[in-house]
Amino acid sequence: MDDNFEEFSSEDLDLVHRFETMQETNNTQFFDLSDYESIIDYYANSFNYSQALKACDAGIAQYPFSTELLIDKAQVLAMLGAFDEALVLVEEVAQIDPANEDIPVTKGIIFNQKGDFAQAIDFFKQAAEQSEVKDDIYFNIGLSYQSWGKFKAAMKYYKRSLRLNIENELALQELLYCLEVTGEGEGVIAFFQEFVDEDPYSAMAWFNLGLAQSRLGNYEKAVASYEYATLIQPDLAPAFVNLANNYVYLGEFTKAIEAFQGALEHTEPNADILCNIGECYEKLSQWDLAHKYYVKAIDLSPEMDEAWFGIGVILDLQGKWLEAVHYYRKAISFYADNVDYWLALAAAEYQLGNVISSVEAYEQASNLSPENKDIWLNWSIILYEQGNFEGAIDLLINALELQPDEAELQYRLCAYSLAAGKYKQAYNYLENALILDFDKHRLLFEFFPELESQRALARLIDQYRK
Repeated sequence: MDDNFEEFSSEDLDLVHRFETMQETNNTQFFDLSDYESIIDYYANSFNYSQALKACDAGIAQYPFSTELLIDKAQVLAMLGAFDEALVLVEEVAQIDPANEDIPVTKGIIFNQKGDFAQAIDFFKQAAEQSEVKDDIYFNIGLSYQSWGKFKAAMKYYKRSLRLNIENELALQELLYCLEVTGEGEGVIAFFQEFVDEDPYSAMAWFNLGLAQSRLGNYEKAVASYEYATLIQPDLAPAFVNLANNYVYLGEFTKAIEAFQGALEHTEPNADILCNIGECYEKLSQWDLAHKYYVKAIDLSPEMDEAWFGIGVILDLQGKWLEAVHYYRKAISFYADNVDYWLALAAAEYQLGNVISSVEAYEQASNLSPENKDIWLNWSIILYEQGNFEGAIDLLINALELQPDEAELQYRLCAYSLAAGKYKQAYNYLENALILDFDKHRLLFEFFPELESQRALARLIDQYRK
């Protein structure tokens, strides 16, 4: 099986369609051996291992002595957890073709899935000794070490893989992940700098260096690296996209737009890029252009929730809350698990005076992210402003059970308790809040300036002033 994810051709998709039609109708169709390989790769890369296994069995029924299909089936069985059955198949291949280089690789995959990482690594190292193409094998060794929790050893083998094949995207991604886990950023930067020093005209070397710098938050250096990559290879669309993203991190939205436009010049129309351009124009308060690009994104991808939400945001910022609600609800219809969408909807509904709808939206948000204190605080304001002080208090008491050390909840409970005439309770909450975070007592007076004149509160606060 192919370990790398890839874009499948229309011919591959036609093969998959033919195979599924054969399954549905129980009619026998002829497929070449390479056809079965493509079908299995498609399902495996889609993580549809049960369907991949059916393709393996259909292929083996037609080509019973194909070592390629037997190896494929063994790898699929390993992914399904049928380790013993997978090993039996590998031994069958060993009897047919003892020198087959896929045998130790497949055993490595099986033992890696089994959780026996030391044994997996031994088999992968055997494979590396036998094979002339080693970059994927080194990647698998790195993956085994990473699964074992030995991140530094994993990085060593990911680097070996990249030295042989600088375009091994999976090795690059995992190396950057290990960078974050280990904190060994400077070593990784030095590693990618070596490629640039050896071949300063390699666009991919500059691109990878940019990725590492960006992962460490060195956005200005990343920008320089991506710019070199685009100068060397003007049609390298991913470099333009990453360049644009780093300009966004730096708050340089006009330059980000230019870079995104550069990406569009060298790739097919792309809804994500168009949506990103819309967001940049939104940050620049250029509402008409933001709207234009969000609409372009939706035209290409009608279910793109980010673009629907983006239109809602620019309408909201212009005070057009009724229209904004429509677009927020549209975004939610495509992605109902996004807390930000529910919060935006709740705020817009409240602006329209739709208290019940606003409360319902806050409730949905709290179910998705109960640890987000701002949800509870904003929800409680609605109850407070409606004069339902007891309801506001009860709501924050529930929040406090989830986040007992959150000072802002305690300060707000103090204010609500005072409004409800529960002075002893209010002072208890204030005392707890002052112990947790003295400096945040300013939030109490920013939100309820009238409380600043209360001498009893001032005396209590002074007691905790350092």
